[in-house]
Amino acid sequence: MSLDWLPKDAEVKDHDLFGDQFFSAEAPGIIYELKPIVNPKGGQVDDLFTAWVTLNNPAQFNSYTTQMVKGVIAGFHKASMDRRVVAVVFTAAGNRAFCTGGNTKEYAEYYSNRPQEYGLYMDLFNAMVDAILTCKKPVLCRVNGMRVAGGQEIGMACDLTLTVDTAIFGQAGPRHGSAPDGGSTDFLPGFLSYDDAIWNCVSCELWSSYKMKLKGLITKVVPVLKQNGEFIRNPLVTTDTYINDGEVVYGEFVKGDAAKAAKSILKEAEYDFSLLDEEVNKIAWTFTNLFPGCLMKSIDGVRQKKRYFWDMTKHEHRHWLAANMQGEAYLGFNAFNTRKITGTDVIDFVEFRRQLANGAATGEELFEAVLGSPQGE
Repeated sequence: MSLDWLPKDAEVKDHDLFGDQFFSAEAPGIIYELKPIVNPKGGQVDDLFTAWVTLNNPAQFNSYTTQMVKGVIAGFHKASMDRRVVAVVFTAAGNRAFCTGGNTKEYAEYYSNRPQEYGLYMDLFNAMVDAILTCKKPVLCRVNGMRVAGGQEIGMACDLTLTVDTAIFGQAGPRHGSAPDGGSTDFLPGFLSYDDAIWNCVSCELWSSYKMKLKGLITKVVPVLKQNGEFIRNPLVTTDTYINDGEVVYGEFVKGDAAKAAKSILKEAEYDFSLLDEEVNKIAWTFTNLFPGCLMKSIDGVRQKKRYFWDMTKHEHRHWLAANMQGEAYLGFNAFNTRKITGTDVIDFVEFRRQLANGAATGEELFEAVLGSPQGE
């Protein structure tokens, strides 16, 4: 049977829902750009790209505002719908942070004590994580600095993590009035041991990229600092490996005089992300040379395990996190937001527990008792 009757030059459909309305080169915002696929010889491949979704709020450690959350959703959808895109690179501006989570100024000054509003915000946040987990392209998290709190959560939603060795990883939830229910309580048990997942969630310790590599959370760690034109390892992190109480210890932070000397080196060193970008290009080239359908079926098959636990709890977490904005989150975010006035970014936890033990009611009197006073008073 002849198929000559079929149209030969059908117009290619545009399936993007959002256009470019949520992208902006001005901070705070989201930058969306296409970069050519690079072959092993350094040549650019015509008509094939990586889509870079960049958090652009470096002055506030690339914390995401409500508008930026919309931009991330739009960016991942746009990349999914673009036939020319081989992979998505999720990254951020500057050299200090990939992301520290939600914008604490916005949280403290608008969302705290407005649980209904925060519930609507959490609907957007959940949609952002969904956009990453359901993206029809492989997602690389290119970590250029600290990845903590909600930044850790959206980073773990990605498929692979490539990081500089100056990055630190961890949570901030129980220390700042929340629980890491934007993904960490769902994802961490799949990456770490049960005990490590618990401790990482509740201790709010910050772990080095080398330690996280040892623990299995990230894919690749590369140097970013240059001294006298040569790459050097992050001097804040020890190179020692030893056994402590039966545990392999590696990638711990140096202390004392060694830490002071390391910080001086950090101030003077040049930051060069070329090794990180080389690793991004290598993986993107690998993806380019795979059948796209088989590639995404394989990735979605692995993602399914992550998505199962995320989907099972995300709505329940949304409601609790919204309600919590009237209590501990109100205290935690306002303590952090007023740290320049009080000199501390946390409440007086001992006094808070004393107040609760005495049956104190939630309200202004309790808040005044546990929030820091202005310095000098």
